[in-house]
Amino acid sequence: MLHRKIYQLCCDGREVWIFLRDQQRWIERARILDIEGDLVTVRYESEEEDEICSWEEMIRLESIGSVMQKLATVPRGDSEPLVSDDCPEAERIRDRHPEAND
Repeated sequence: MLHRKIYQLCCDGREVWIFLRDQQRWIERARILDIEGDLVTVRYESEEEDEICSWEEMIRLESIGSVMQKLATVPRGDSEPLVSDDCPEAERIRDRHPEAND
């Protein structure tokens, strides 16, 4: 099951966070490049002091304890979230049960 999910994430090309059970560490913002047998190839970047390093790592499927992906982000700060009044007319959700006018 995990093999199929990782293959799906590989095809999607989205960033994932991978927890390695045997090393008790997270690989953050990785892209799954390839799956061959029980080896998963990932590419990610890390910051070390004043450098940004790019890594490509091969991981055994049995070492992967968890895989996460970010679904959405919301900016913090003074930005006002859009409400339904700001939505274009064509994209508004129509009321399925309009109130009866007596």
